[in-house]
Amino acid sequence: MTPASAIAADVAAGHTRAEDVIAAALHRIEAFNPRLNAFTAVTAARAKARVAAIDADIAAARPVGPLAGVPFAVKNLIDVAGLPTLAGARINRDHPPATHDATLVARLEHAGAVLVGALNMGEYAYDFTGENTHDGASRNPHDTTRMSGGSSGGSGSAVGGGMVPLALGSDTNGSIRVPSSFCGVFGLKPTYGRLSRAGSFPFVASLDHLGPFARTVQDLAIAYDAMQGADPLDPACAERPAEQVCPTLPEGIASLRIVRAGGYFRAGAAPEVLSALDTVAAALGASREIEIPEAARARAAAYVITASEGAALHLQRLRARAADFDPDVRDRLIAGALLPASVMVQAQKFRRWFRDAMRHMFRDVDAILAPATPCVAPLIGQKTFVLDGKEMPLRPNIGVYTQPISFIGLPVAAVPVMTDCGLPTAVQIIAAPWREDVALRIAQVLESAGIARAPEPPREF
Repeated sequence: MTPASAIAADVAAGHTRAEDVIAAALHRIEAFNPRLNAFTAVTAARAKARVAAIDADIAAARPVGPLAGVPFAVKNLIDVAGLPTLAGARINRDHPPATHDATLVARLEHAGAVLVGALNMGEYAYDFTGENTHDGASRNPHDTTRMSGGSSGGSGSAVGGGMVPLALGSDTNGSIRVPSSFCGVFGLKPTYGRLSRAGSFPFVASLDHLGPFARTVQDLAIAYDAMQGADPLDPACAERPAEQVCPTLPEGIASLRIVRAGGYFRAGAAPEVLSALDTVAAALGASREIEIPEAARARAAAYVITASEGAALHLQRLRARAADFDPDVRDRLIAGALLPASVMVQAQKFRRWFRDAMRHMFRDVDAILAPATPCVAPLIGQKTFVLDGKEMPLRPNIGVYTQPISFIGLPVAAVPVMTDCGLPTAVQIIAAPWREDVALRIAQVLESAGIARAPEPPREF
């Protein structure tokens, strides 16, 4: 599939009409979505009106943005004017359509990108599988019997399947990095507070992030740069000037101290996942291994905060319409509502300790490598898997390596690596707060070396 950067360059130069780019994207969505189930809505009329304006600007020699004519789609918890914001839930279908686009949608369109639809997701983002009780499972483009990952499963499937070169998702406990791993695409979970969440349906306000998926590092960087900036509509969005990463991509890694996470972050991973991590580490010269302190406790604390905050958000819906929830989501939210306040207090105290410990660690290193998922994509409907020699429930344990990192809001780039079993996995490149540039520079080196790459999307099903 043509990268977003190349599409925009051709459109801006007049070599390709934006109208033709979007027509091709809509045709591929029509052909592929019945098998992948990534889209819950297609905004064809809106897209056609947008590209007419872009082509008119180019004909009149007016400037267009760095994503001119590039099709993109968004997880359906992100507001799109004229569509109800579903958040993957039956209950939200009763809501009126959004009246305004979310901040990040508006910023991407200001950069010239063209919205083509909304994407399937796990209900209320409480999911790692990509399976949705109401809309059906979004499917893995490299094996449609397998999961796309969640909760941004439609985003991973749409980009991995070549229906769009860019998509937006959300990541509370790993919901960008898990689909990136299973679907074989690049994903970026920015620092907490870096990108605005205004106009998105929340899950856990103290953990929620929005971020992009793409098929190349450069495309990921262009989209990220276009979305940066303070936003008074999101009280968690940092009052921090944009720090563009595209100019830094060629800087390489000669000055960077890159290490591998050991201990907790190697225990239980499948052999093909560890092999991918070792390949990436060798390519980067990352021979040193460190142990992140109390990672297992960080994951446990993240679970407590997720369950408690999520339950508080949904308490009235649980009381009024419990039968309309996915039973798996409903039961975990009810369990969260029953947690004692003292447990939540302890989790928050530990969170502060863990954040400080990690910041101290980043005085000595610039980036940490870790698996994104403990396995390649499981089969749709699979309920258990083997983790560290034990048969464990699948749905809550796919995020075993992502949750400790989300917990304190660190920036992470997920880079796809093909395995010997013919399916992709991903490696997390974890950087210090506000150092997305470091994570993306490392990703660029891996992509240039042919180690991190998005597999070619299917030509047909």
